[in-house]
Amino acid sequence: MALLIQNKMKLIKYFTSLSAMITWIKPLALGMAFAWLWLLITPGGLAVAQNKPVDDQFLSLSIEELMNVKVTTVSRNPQKLNQVASAVFVITQDDIRRSGATSIPDALRMAPGMQVERVGTDKWAISVRGFDGLYSNKLQVLMDGRSVYLPIFSGVLWEQQDTLMEDIERIEVIRGPAASVWGANAVNGVINIITKRAADTQGALFSAGGGTFEHGFAGARYGGKLNEDTPFRVYAKGFTRGQTHALSGEHANDQWHSARGGFRFDHNRGIDQFTLQGDYFSNFDGSTLDKSALNLSTNPLGQMRGHNEGGNIRFRWDRNFSEHSAFMLQAYYDRTQSQLLPVGKFNAESFDIDMQYRFPLADRHKVTVGANYRLYHNKVFDTSLLTLTPREQTNHLGATFIRDDITLIPDRLMFTVGSRFEHNDFSGWEIQPSARLMWTPNPENSLWMAVSRAVRTPSRAENDAIINITPQVQSAFGSSLARLPITALLNGSHHYNSEKLIAYELGYRHQFSPQASIDLAGFVNDYSQMRDSSAGAFSFNPLLPGQLLLPLTINNQGSALTYGFEASADWKPRKNWRLQGNYSFIHIDFFSNNLLAKSDPSGGGAEKTAPQHQVSVRSNYDFSERLQLNLWLRYRSDIGFYNIPGYVTMDAKLVYRPAKNIELFVAGQNLFSQHHREFVSEFIPIVPVTIPRGVYAGAQWRFW
Repeated sequence: MALLIQNKMKLIKYFTSLSAMITWIKPLALGMAFAWLWLLITPGGLAVAQNKPVDDQFLSLSIEELMNVKVTTVSRNPQKLNQVASAVFVITQDDIRRSGATSIPDALRMAPGMQVERVGTDKWAISVRGFDGLYSNKLQVLMDGRSVYLPIFSGVLWEQQDTLMEDIERIEVIRGPAASVWGANAVNGVINIITKRAADTQGALFSAGGGTFEHGFAGARYGGKLNEDTPFRVYAKGFTRGQTHALSGEHANDQWHSARGGFRFDHNRGIDQFTLQGDYFSNFDGSTLDKSALNLSTNPLGQMRGHNEGGNIRFRWDRNFSEHSAFMLQAYYDRTQSQLLPVGKFNAESFDIDMQYRFPLADRHKVTVGANYRLYHNKVFDTSLLTLTPREQTNHLGATFIRDDITLIPDRLMFTVGSRFEHNDFSGWEIQPSARLMWTPNPENSLWMAVSRAVRTPSRAENDAIINITPQVQSAFGSSLARLPITALLNGSHHYNSEKLIAYELGYRHQFSPQASIDLAGFVNDYSQMRDSSAGAFSFNPLLPGQLLLPLTINNQGSALTYGFEASADWKPRKNWRLQGNYSFIHIDFFSNNLLAKSDPSGGGAEKTAPQHQVSVRSNYDFSERLQLNLWLRYRSDIGFYNIPGYVTMDAKLVYRPAKNIELFVAGQNLFSQHHREFVSEFIPIVPVTIPRGVYAGAQWRFW
């Protein structure tokens, strides 16, 4: 134990020094950017960029090859993208590199149907097919198969989910339920962030840069081999990001400093593959309380600074008996500590073990069976905003699943049926089946349809918490009643049950030519037993004389119906030019008898927290082997609940490679306006902010 503590202190010291180092990277990177831009516009610079063949993994692939990229998240087994009976989108490493995205949330904006909204420098609201919020609770998120969904509040803390962006192989985004495979909370979709194998990250890599909002960043990775069968890599990264601005124009006090490191070892022995992987991170962030919640803090300006840290370790064993038969066993341990007072303070840890076995049965069946056990332990400290009783608790989850891919007509018609059977401490047994049909009349066309059931299980907070929501209730009452001396408390309930969904989906893919393809998907989601609340009678607050107490209790009396449409298209008009576009539409109806339902952004107000229309167009153009220009145009319609208007913006990234192993880049984000609004926190009473325009530059070196 003493050795672990000593190593941890060394790691913290290293990251602290890394954070300090990046403060001087910013001026160096900007100076370097001007230098290489000068090099580009000089005749000599242009000369080296001419008459060179395009050598790019992304643009060298045809559309047909891209549609045959294998994905694993839908069935937990490798499948060709154009043979998947589900709405799935793959964000490749090359997509990430060309987009200029510096975080996983920013990269997710590329997927159709995704709603990615920045709430602050370090906070995002991310969802798919509606019900977005800082604590979006209907989206399962995995990193290399490790769930990062937090069961205390039902959501994902995105500031804790990161890795070296260059080490991400791809991000698979499933729109629609995948609960029959991944279990509860995979209701509206699944995001699986998959990193590269250690064998694919050999050699050294160093990247650094800085700019206006991305003040400074640096990352380093080294990959080597213990022997021919055991490649490994280690990495470290750090960054510091600037503040957003409150609507009043003042700084939001949410500057973000982060440091992270990790390792991965892979070992191959015959038909067996072993992986040992781990990460550690430390974040320093903050925010400012909204003026309606200043009474919660001793700071007269409501300024808060917080810290969160954590780590994980994962082990995986794969044994491939044949192309159609394989066994997998995975176990991981995850631990986080988070503090942002007076909002919240908690410690959480989880242990998970998961196995699956895939085998053929007769000539037409491919069967996959599996089992999973997960343990959650958490301790939530009392604050003026939140109290959980009991303060500390351990919960268990057990599950098993079966899936059968049945070939009805070879190479033409496939039927998939399966279900997951799961038991949790809050709602007991849950059964989540799905049935999918894929028809492929020829290689250019495929049509699929699906019916699925999924549930979102209660969080610990929905069972055990008392949350002070006075600012939100006063806002719902309007200005005329906002000065009422009331304290509104939202109480969890042990009778609260799972939210349920029956989803109907239909999709079509068509390849016009080797240069063009389109992917269409439509859905109707029928939700029942949705989270709602009921108000009790006013009484005098025994702790605050003169104050009225308004109790509200969580219940399952809401329901909702949503429908929508998503389209994405891929076109290569020239060998060195690729265009990608997508459009999504959604409509939400929420039904409730609660008079305050429409004022709850996670309940009845969700009708107006999702933009009805979203558009994304990306252009990736290679002038030569050494010079690339990548543009990304985005449109999002208004968010009526928060009176946030729609906006159009553009990101751009210019890349120059003076040598094979050196890449220089300059990128601009949110270029069309100096500031724009995106979203507002629904539970934490922090000031709404505007997201600034940003420009950064940097360099990357690779050594083999």
